[in-house]
Amino acid sequence: MGSIYAIGDIHGCLDKLRVLMDRIASEIDPAQDTLVFLGDYIDRGPSSFEVVEYLIRLKARFTDVVFLKGNHEEMLELYLNGVDRTLYLMNGGNQTLENYLDHSDENEPYPIPVAHRNFLSSLTLFYETEKYIFVHAGLKEKVPLDRQKHEDLLWIREKFIYSTYDFEKQVVFGHTPFTEPLVMPNKIGVDTGAVYGNKLTCVKLPRLEFFHA
Repeated sequence: MGSIYAIGDIHGCLDKLRVLMDRIASEIDPAQDTLVFLGDYIDRGPSSFEVVEYLIRLKARFTDVVFLKGNHEEMLELYLNGVDRTLYLMNGGNQTLENYLDHSDENEPYPIPVAHRNFLSSLTLFYETEKYIFVHAGLKEKVPLDRQKHEDLLWIREKFIYSTYDFEKQVVFGHTPFTEPLVMPNKIGVDTGAVYGNKLTCVKLPRLEFFHA
């Protein structure tokens, strides 16, 4: 089995995503290694449309690439379905919708293209390997992975961040931004606040090597 490269929250920061992918390009083997994106590709940053477009194209270049759902993708889906629209707009959704309108196609029935809607609907809530569990926000203690609540996988913070519980596998997550990656025996946090002027982070496993942009 090859290495795993897990990338934290992008939030529409296309330039940082491109730089980061360039930095790992000489290391990663598209045929052997696994690339995992931990969600929150959109909102708050300037280029949500372009980030999703980039990721869709990236999928064709890798044998094994995993896209997890973040709470922001969840909020966009709810918005598009007419549910809880205010919540989405209060969390950076306006920038994303304006960005999509700038790229709208008169042949598309919605500002969000079908290919992007299909991408959103294809996102998974977690990814598990022999040694790791990858998830957007985290896990609740003493709950089997297949019984974790949807909202915890996408939204949990303090109860997971401060937990020393042994989840049996190290949990790799995003969602909660840190100045530097968080490394604990039971978890690795790789959201380093790219959209807040800090860096976008990738962790290479099992080597535990970090790349930044």
